[in-house]
Amino acid sequence: MSGGDHMVRPLAFLFSTCTLLLLLSACQRLPAPEQSGELVVAIRKELSGEWGGQAQESSFERDMVRAFAERLGVSARFVEAVDEGELNRLVMEGRVHFGAPTWISDGNGLHYTSPLLETSQVVVGHTDDMGLESFPAELDGRTVEAMQASPQLEALHRLAGDPARFTVQARTAISDFDLLRDVVEHRVDFAATNLLTYRMALQFMPELDLAMTLPGKLYYGWAFAPQWKSLWRRAEDFIVESKQNKTIARLKDRYFGHIERIKAEDIAQLIQDAQTLLPHYRRYFQDAQEITGLDWRLLAALAYQESKWDPLATSPTGVRGMMMLTEDTADLLGVSNRLDARQSIRAGAKYLANLIGDLPSHIVNPDRTWLALAAYNLGMGHLRGGRSLASGMKRDPDSWFDMKKVLPLMSRPEYYARLKAGRARGGEAVIMVENIRTFYSILSRFEAPWQPGLKFGH
Repeated sequence: MSGGDHMVRPLAFLFSTCTLLLLLSACQRLPAPEQSGELVVAIRKELSGEWGGQAQESSFERDMVRAFAERLGVSARFVEAVDEGELNRLVMEGRVHFGAPTWISDGNGLHYTSPLLETSQVVVGHTDDMGLESFPAELDGRTVEAMQASPQLEALHRLAGDPARFTVQARTAISDFDLLRDVVEHRVDFAATNLLTYRMALQFMPELDLAMTLPGKLYYGWAFAPQWKSLWRRAEDFIVESKQNKTIARLKDRYFGHIERIKAEDIAQLIQDAQTLLPHYRRYFQDAQEITGLDWRLLAALAYQESKWDPLATSPTGVRGMMMLTEDTADLLGVSNRLDARQSIRAGAKYLANLIGDLPSHIVNPDRTWLALAAYNLGMGHLRGGRSLASGMKRDPDSWFDMKKVLPLMSRPEYYARLKAGRARGGEAVIMVENIRTFYSILSRFEAPWQPGLKFGH
């Protein structure tokens, strides 16, 4: 064999290897959404289930991404990342079209949209461990944990100083909610997170307490690698438009609008009552779901707002029982004893289902449910009056986001004088609905959905 042959074979091998690598690179490169019919988006794992959504397929971010995908005429597919670092790697490696959401940071080579969310950074502790000293002095000699690659980690290192007054520890492979759960279970002294996550966590971890706010604001947007600059421009236009037409404001209200209305001690009481009182009535709520199709946890949340699950509850105005039915409503629904928990729950569920059915068919959920709950308190006549008032004020009568601003006006003479049904305590109805939204969110985290096929499994 000649020396030339010895040279040709390695060169041929090198050429083949390079060609293979190029082909693999081309195969792995994500096609444009319009080519594949699919928008692939990285999303942090806890956001898909815990930050603002009762179910894994429902959250602020998923709804925003789906709306953008619909604008592009494609479907959305989500790739879960365990933390901020993994999300950004997925974006930079070209395995997704963009990441949503991620905190807007300089100098990492990513292109960000305008912010969708703005929040603060906070340090959180257990209520039992909060001393009387002022923060950050209270942190001296203690350990504060934060997620790896998070803005909180950077802020803590700056606050700790050099030499460090307290220990800063980075955590990986868990979510912010897992970290906060470690605080509740006394495995961690303090944890740093963002204010929105803390407020969401308070709904099912009332033992948490705010220790201090870290300097600076956090802004969350969608992150794109440089090769998707044209897609970034379209996303930026979409977000600007979504701010102008109130889409973002409505979604914020849907997922976060109710989270500050209930005190921590009231949440703790609900969780305790769910363990002690609810088991006696769970079967009745589940039976009511089978009759009406309404989630039994929503019905339980309504009952908790009305009576705190007390079947003997009676108000000064004469409404009685678990679902606080008027005598007329009870007669209409065939209730012989309003203090019988089973009859009351079944009738209250039917009444709510009827109210939902009475609303115009074009109103979609969750607005449809929230408006029906307001009618449960006000009566459908007053709700119609409120909707008429909203239309006259150029507000959307089909949107709970708008209606909860209009209903309180119905107690003021300059507004109720125009209404056929007259004066109404619309502000009370708004508080009721917002409380039920919170109770429903909490119960949905602690109680499983009911499937009739499992009826005799309890």
